[in-house]
Amino acid sequence: MSSIDSVLKENRLFPPSDDFRVKANVSGMEGYNALCEKANNDYEGFWGDLGRELITWKKPFDKVLDSSNAPFFKWFEDGVLNVSYNCIDRHLETRGNKVAIIFEADDGSVTKVTYRELHQRVCQFANGLKSLGIAKGDRVVIYMPHGIEAVVAMQASARIGAIHSVVFGGFSAGALRDRIADAAAKVVITANESVRGGKAVPLKAVTDEALGLGGCDSIEKVIVYQRTNGKCEWDDTRDLWWHNLVKGQASECEPEWMSAEDPLFILYTSGSTGKPKGIQHSGGGYLLGTLVSMKWVFDYKDTDVYWCTADVGWITGHSYVCYGPLAIGATQVVFEGVPTYPDAGRFWQMIEKHGVTTFYTAPTAIRSLIKLGGDLPKQYNLSSLRLLGTVGEPINPEAWIWYHEVVGGGRCPIVDTWWQTETGANMIAPLPGAVATKPGSCTLPLPGIIADVVDEAGAPVEPGKGGFLVVKKPWPSMVRTIWNDPDRFKKTYFPDDFNGKLYLAGDSAHFDENGYIWIMGRIDDVLNVSGHRLGTMEIESALVANPLVAEAAVVGKPHEIKGEAVVAFVVLKANRPEGEKATQIAKELREWVAHEIGKIAQPDEIRFGDNLPKTRSGKIMRRLLRVIAKGEEVTQDTSTLENPAILDQLRHSAL
Repeated sequence: MSSIDSVLKENRLFPPSDDFRVKANVSGMEGYNALCEKANNDYEGFWGDLGRELITWKKPFDKVLDSSNAPFFKWFEDGVLNVSYNCIDRHLETRGNKVAIIFEADDGSVTKVTYRELHQRVCQFANGLKSLGIAKGDRVVIYMPHGIEAVVAMQASARIGAIHSVVFGGFSAGALRDRIADAAAKVVITANESVRGGKAVPLKAVTDEALGLGGCDSIEKVIVYQRTNGKCEWDDTRDLWWHNLVKGQASECEPEWMSAEDPLFILYTSGSTGKPKGIQHSGGGYLLGTLVSMKWVFDYKDTDVYWCTADVGWITGHSYVCYGPLAIGATQVVFEGVPTYPDAGRFWQMIEKHGVTTFYTAPTAIRSLIKLGGDLPKQYNLSSLRLLGTVGEPINPEAWIWYHEVVGGGRCPIVDTWWQTETGANMIAPLPGAVATKPGSCTLPLPGIIADVVDEAGAPVEPGKGGFLVVKKPWPSMVRTIWNDPDRFKKTYFPDDFNGKLYLAGDSAHFDENGYIWIMGRIDDVLNVSGHRLGTMEIESALVANPLVAEAAVVGKPHEIKGEAVVAFVVLKANRPEGEKATQIAKELREWVAHEIGKIAQPDEIRFGDNLPKTRSGKIMRRLLRVIAKGEEVTQDTSTLENPAILDQLRHSAL
């Protein structure tokens, strides 16, 4: 790692305007440095003060951090709170009639829900869950369209102390089954269909298929929200409609008061092995992370109309749709559809229509919209915008400049945020009223986040040299464990290579001469496709499950829109196909992967070979496959290869 040199040199700096800086929640570098100094001088006191300031406690905490069983850190453990209460109830007196959610459906219809109305919906659904016997600690899987009901389901689970596990509505039956089985969930909450880009997606049918695959004996009920008039299969002994469940339920539901360390949710993310990791977050520390970042990174003002475009199936939708914006009392836009339907002006039209002030989206979406109409934003009035953000992957400088100039009119700071499912909230990002931004860099850690770039021995590396991105001290919103697998948690995030004392992010990075951090990519076999982490092992396992396939290896290569494209090297059980037959089999395998995992995991490119490049011990040389996928010359040592001639064959077999 320490021998990696940065090839990207970017020196353009964009300081905040005087007007933005003066009004910002953290004003100027003196404001940023003062917070960092406070954290450095009294780390626990720093986080303790924030916890008391930003969270409403039923019983205040006395102890801030317990490190006695590191790396299983505990924050505010003796404090008692309810996350849903913090997101809704505490606003009722001061902003009960304020709009909490502006929901725009795929067809453009708009529904507005105030905090008081949201409270009623959440309480009624929470009481409905309780009527089914769902109680504190039970797991609830949510496989829903992106909309108000998904937020209600998450908040209602948190209200009664149930642990939710949201599964992205684009995942397949197999992926859903695996997550239900691992969590041993009692209930699945789904919809008859979801609607995206004018097309209906049969969520209930996928749920039925998942439950029919076996291993889901824990499921007692399936709650179905009727999103469309589309029909679905029905099991009277198991299935019940959402509207029937909430009918007649009381509009008040006393929150379950929880220890700050009680689990709030499990969210499955891809690992470098075939089995997804159930990332477990607890209530108190996670909530604090979302609140701090809403205040500092998004510079939240009570007049803002905030829009994060992420689906609740991902961590961004948890932290910056369901929890952070509601906890701070924001008005936010929630959008069901896709940015290109009915045309590529949809995002810009919505910003104009709803007067959006803060817009947070993925570089993948930005690159796609540039390609589909780089001048389109100029046709809309985007003057309401004051802050832009990016999430999910590093943004290339060219896209950053377009975003800044064309969308933001050159006046809106861009917060390029680095964080993970495991970190719970933004970790490295410019505070927009303080830090001068640099296209492509996530800039500086938030105050209280002690990040570094180190070599294999854990020693800091010099600027410009690549190394492992690590976090040196625990922070409140960090992952607590991997569900049912504490050993994997320790090995993955606090490995013995660093004496178990540094959190290993799994990304390579470097510091530049300004002390800014640049993310360079993954250090493991996890791909970042359109801002979503996909385990190569999961895709390989899906391919090998096809009866035609003997062996498969998956790597990533750079993609101008998605960040990384999926490249699959496949060995069939029959002879290597050529011509039309190869094209047909490649098409079948793409469809197979879409069914097994989801469309997002479909290989962009498939290369057939007689075998794969392996060492004599049988290990697949993935580093060589990455070179081939990128179309580069192989310059690495191939002397350990059992079959060096295979490299030429794979190089010329792209489909």
